Amino acid sequence: MTQLLPCVEHKPSVAPTACVIWLHGLGDSGHGFAPIVPELKLPESMAVKFIFPHAPERPVTINGGMRMRAWYDIKSLDFNSRADLSGVKESAEQVSALIDAQIDSGIPANRIVLAGFSQGGVVALHLAPRLDKQLAGVMALSTYLCEPGLLSEQAKETNRHIPFFFAHGNQDEVVPMFMGNAAYKTLKDNGFNATWKSYTMQHNVCMQELNDISAWLQNVLA
Repeated sequence: MTQLLPCVEHKPSVAPTACVIWLHGLGDSGHGFAPIVPELKLPESMAVKFIFPHAPERPVTINGGMRMRAWYDIKSLDFNSRADLSGVKESAEQVSALIDAQIDSGIPANRIVLAGFSQGGVVALHLAPRLDKQLAGVMALSTYLCEPGLLSEQAKETNRHIPFFFAHGNQDEVVPMFMGNAAYKTLKDNGFNATWKSYTMQHNVCMQELNDISAWLQNVLA
């Protein structure tokens, strides 16, 4: 059995009936995005629990082999080989175990949103199309696809029709916007229900994006 990742949890004041699992970027931790929950201003009646898991620590090649929290190794910044597939798969299995744990706690899969920023988004975009449980939706923030050529043969029907929300900064120098847009187009070309929004920002989140995320979550989890 996969050992569950340690997480930061933000629970509603009532028993949760929905859950957002939000994966952070390279070198960050679950604490990084936790402070945005109040900024989303979701109604308490939605009873949404937020889970922010910590990626395991591992050596990262592009950072001189320094150990840091990372969902996978990055061996080069080349567009086609930036994400280490074996690491992405390993992290996807750990996140899948987190989803199963939420289902076991009484929250059905179709009330669970999977979200990820940058590296975390790569894992979310790898896992969701291959998952055999139907989620509520997926948020892919300032991110890209690992091995896009594999999607057509590995994607399952289960989550093809749920909403995938892509958001990216048009001044992003870490993950250039063309990489995020290519991921969005790959999912669209494979019949996934994806939408795209860009923002005047760098490799981060902005207030307008948070407002859009809030509206999207309220629609998806209504």
